[in-house]
Amino acid sequence: MLSLKYVVKVTSIALPVLNYEATLISSYKHMTDAGGQAKRRSGGRAQRLIQRAANPVVDPCPPGQIGGSYKPLSEVDLARIFKTALKLLSDLGMGEVPDRLRRDLLAAGAQDNGKDRVTFPTPLVEDAIARAAKTFTLHGRDDNRSIEVGGNKVYFGTGGAAVQTLDLEDGIYRPSTLADLHNFTRLQDTLANVSWYTRCCVATDVPDNFDLDVNTAYALLRNTTKPTATSFTLAEHIDPIVKMLDIAAGGEGEFSKRPFMKAHISPVISPMRYGEDAVDVVYECIKHNIPMSCITAAQAGATAPATMAGFLAQSLAETLASLVMVHAIKPGFPMVFSNWPLVVDLRTGAFSGGSGESAVLNAASAQLSNWLGLPSGVACSMTDAKAIDAQYGAEKGLSSLAAALAGGNLIYESSGMTASLLGASFEAFILDDEMHSHTYRALRGIEVTEENLGFDAINEAVLGPGHFLGGEHTIAAMERDYFYPSVANRDEPRTWAENGAKDARTVARERARKILADHHPEYLSSDQDAAIRRQFKIL
Repeated sequence: MLSLKYVVKVTSIALPVLNYEATLISSYKHMTDAGGQAKRRSGGRAQRLIQRAANPVVDPCPPGQIGGSYKPLSEVDLARIFKTALKLLSDLGMGEVPDRLRRDLLAAGAQDNGKDRVTFPTPLVEDAIARAAKTFTLHGRDDNRSIEVGGNKVYFGTGGAAVQTLDLEDGIYRPSTLADLHNFTRLQDTLANVSWYTRCCVATDVPDNFDLDVNTAYALLRNTTKPTATSFTLAEHIDPIVKMLDIAAGGEGEFSKRPFMKAHISPVISPMRYGEDAVDVVYECIKHNIPMSCITAAQAGATAPATMAGFLAQSLAETLASLVMVHAIKPGFPMVFSNWPLVVDLRTGAFSGGSGESAVLNAASAQLSNWLGLPSGVACSMTDAKAIDAQYGAEKGLSSLAAALAGGNLIYESSGMTASLLGASFEAFILDDEMHSHTYRALRGIEVTEENLGFDAINEAVLGPGHFLGGEHTIAAMERDYFYPSVANRDEPRTWAENGAKDARTVARERARKILADHHPEYLSSDQDAAIRRQFKIL
């Protein structure tokens, strides 16, 4: 029989093999050659191992894992923050309220304080929360890619409006273009952990705002069938763009029946006032049944208190003001409660998206939203790093794990962003997608069942070969419970060097180049594309 010492030696020799199935096969062959019980017990096991050398049958870490175990706020903390937010809304209220919205708010139960501000009595806010959509579907044009928003389900997606792109070839930042937007959209279409896609960059080579909105929507339609999101510069852009979406959906009025694109809107400007243009967009989106993420993006120490508790109270009040606005227009209309805390470096005023403060504030925001029972939207991975380096990895890993563990339903900015949201990177999309698999695996946790406790497997190993390599219990766990990265390298140093000594960025860059070379989807039929081009200026 093989001694445990020999088995350890064999497995250490096999460690350079990146594929764990191959490691087991290699170890098994060594043990068979050595003779003893392992040889006598072969019984076709080596063949079964070879058959399992393909990708695992079960994805061990799919999107939609359950978060919520990380709670930076106590129950008392949550209640005090909520009480302060209610007091801000009832006593201070909101300023710069557009006339149309003022009328609707007053009709819903808000009050005009006579000082050019509208206040929200607590019963009105509580009614808006009670009648809000608690869950809803973000549709993809491919229904298999639709996701259910709400509860504690966690999904990573994109966001941002990067004006610079880290060039895939020379590694230098340059202005983002419409071609970049198409390429980013094609790239993410292949990535399992981008559950919905919002434009990650602004086409700076399209100066006209209407042309920009049209061509942004077209890039999403052409290159992906995932749930998508976009921003509308002005409300009057929405009606014609919905006509474009109708063409993709199959006819007039079809998009609104099953909307596969949501809007990102910031109707509240911190501190505590509405923005008229964004409010107009809200009205138009509701008219066309376009789900919305109403985003509050206060900055600690600049447009909100520097203290974290004070910041959370104000930003919660502002996001509730968006919810009450939607409630006053159409109660229960689908809205992602998107309370995004932003942090600035108080020494310099520079945005600090990669900070620990940003991570804990966004986690607390997710916890608050879940506590209220509202579909939550928070941000993560807003690294301040310009290069794909150690700072990049540390800041992204910390913030994405914190937001997910806290149960953020839709986690924005999570893929591809660099340089404090000023930049977007192709290789970053690849790296972030693998990071999110690790995060989902952490969220999945540990399933304690009789089978997983492995009493029989332990007995068999102890009384038999003295190891677990190649056992059915091990093989089953290998296929079901473990994630095997394809970018991160698990070779020993000599093998890694012999294979080119590639770092993760190099591997990710090669992967991105291959995807962009090979993946050219045609998600619009030739007739649909022609109809869109007849009606719109497609660049």
